[in-house]
Amino acid sequence: MSDELSLVRTAREYIPGLSLLVVGAGLARVAGARVPGVNELLVAIVIGVVLTNAVGIPTWMRRGVRTHNLWLGAGIVLMGASLALDTIVESGAVVVVSVLAVTLFTLVYVEALARGVFGLGERLGSLLAAGSSICGVSAVVAVAGSIEAKEEHLAYAAATVLLFDAITLLAYPVIGRVLELPAQVFGMWAGLSMFSTGPVVAVGFEHSSAAGQWATVTKLTRNALIGVVAVGYATYYARRRMDTDGSSSVQWRELWDRFPKFVLGFLALALIASAGVFSAGQLASMETAYGWLFLLAFVGLGTDLELQKLRCAGVRPVLVVLLAFATVSVVSLAGLLTVVG
Repeated sequence: MSDELSLVRTAREYIPGLSLLVVGAGLARVAGARVPGVNELLVAIVIGVVLTNAVGIPTWMRRGVRTHNLWLGAGIVLMGASLALDTIVESGAVVVVSVLAVTLFTLVYVEALARGVFGLGERLGSLLAAGSSICGVSAVVAVAGSIEAKEEHLAYAAATVLLFDAITLLAYPVIGRVLELPAQVFGMWAGLSMFSTGPVVAVGFEHSSAAGQWATVTKLTRNALIGVVAVGYATYYARRRMDTDGSSSVQWRELWDRFPKFVLGFLALALIASAGVFSAGQLASMETAYGWLFLLAFVGLGTDLELQKLRCAGVRPVLVVLLAFATVSVVSLAGLLTVVG
């Protein structure tokens, strides 16, 4: 009887907040479907921002709302099924070399700007670097879990990335038409310089079918680096902490404890999907599932964006990403026009 009462009490603590996430996700999905050019993930986080700042989240809803990290982790695992490793291998050296070069440059450049020029905290700078260089919010979340970043830093980095997703969704098709970019150049450019997978694919196929295919392959190649980057950051911050504590070496047990386990699920599912285990229907179902999981998570993530806290951070994180994005976008396009165009 006591176990049943405990279960009922737990359900009462979580269901109200979870219901709020579900309603917010539904509204975001409707807005994304009915308003052309609107990123439903951006709408979801805006809903969360409005709720927490204009209405306020009641205490009895907070436990359920705070489950948003769980839904993000689950969504990232399922997203692994969208990686087609065999397609990436077949795409040739030009994609792989371009992705590695741009990713490494962006990581180092954003870290240098954040710490050396704008004086941001190292963990916020690392989140911005991961989001800008790999796969948007998914990379922000993966790295945040491995470096124990603050919730407000995670929320601000995610919002910054999504802001640029919204801008590029509108700007890239216009630039592609004005410059009359070839399909391969445009698709690879979008895959190399834009942040999140959804906007990259949407922009690519808006240009042409061929551009959409190149954009998808290029972006998925970048996404495959999420595990490497997360492990690298986990190792770096664990070593920093141990050196501070007087330890001379990294303890693998502590690294394992810090490592975000959902990254392993992401990579495992990518390998399984590449082996052809899943049918087209199953892959479509998983894509639908992680889309909804991300919507749930981003509504909750938006509730962490308390404007009073963000005012203290100022506009420096946005300026860091703006400078890095502008540099990478121009340099990568010039390089692709030289090599491919």
